[in-house]
Amino acid sequence: MPFWMLSLAYWLHMLATLAWIGGLTTLALFILPIARHLLTPGDYINLMEKLQRRLNPLAWISLAVLLATGMFQMSASPQYQGLLAINNRWAAAILIKHILFLVMVGVSGYLTWWLMPELRRTVMLQSGKGNQPDMAHLHRREEWIIRLNLLLGILILGLTALARAS
Repeated sequence: MPFWMLSLAYWLHMLATLAWIGGLTTLALFILPIARHLLTPGDYINLMEKLQRRLNPLAWISLAVLLATGMFQMSASPQYQGLLAINNRWAAAILIKHILFLVMVGVSGYLTWWLMPELRRTVMLQSGKGNQPDMAHLHRREEWIIRLNLLLGILILGLTALARAS
């Protein structure tokens, strides 16, 4: 495999990781907590929709780049001995990393296609009624899901370090 191709794959992989984890970190630790305390439920949902329109394409493109470049890097590794050939620390770390990656994709899909639309519907139904218990429950679930995704990303980075050290 040409050196430049592997270098490009590593670079794109790191760039996609930075975009994905950076976006999650900013959202989970800064934007959501501040917005939830300062904005009305309707304004909060408007902000989240605008953020989602900007961040979702970046997040999904990042996940696709991570998948493609990760598989490319894995196949180029001398430690790769075949699908489900788990006979060293590297292979075990990579397998767990891929399982967590799939969980991350599922969590992202749930947030994008189920939870955010549910928040939107609830705000529309409760407009003018203040912060109802249903809304508080949905906000807690949203925060929990985003933090879970961030934790999964951090664990995946740790497994990457473990694999590289093996």
